[in-house]
Amino acid sequence: MDTMTLKGMQFFGYHGVFAEENKLGQKFGVELELKLDLSRAAEEDNLDATVNYAELHALTKAIVEGPPLKLIEALAGAIASKLLQTYTILNEVTVRVTKPNPPFEIHFDGVTVELRRKRDEHGTIVPV
Repeated sequence: MDTMTLKGMQFFGYHGVFAEENKLGQKFGVELELKLDLSRAAEEDNLDATVNYAELHALTKAIVEGPPLKLIEALAGAIASKLLQTYTILNEVTVRVTKPNPPFEIHFDGVTVELRRKRDEHGTIVPV
């Protein structure tokens, strides 16, 4: 299986457990790793044979900048589910969401959640 990765995407959202997070918002980092067959796209040089990464970015942006969720786990899950529902060419997705400034008094580069999802033989989205 081939891999397409979108790295370093940054969006502003209002996700978090605390009211201040939902009011003030903050940046969130997102990385997507997609498993799909890219052989036809490589042979034909045809956008219709792959996934348009501008569309992937727009879909991810709409979710991160959309209605607030409490947990970045839920945010990553929403992104993974939407990608698999929207693009049947995708076999598996890994979504990494980083919250760089959690609202508590410790110093680190943030917290990242990584979720891996795929479609099973019945088309149901399941953890990998």
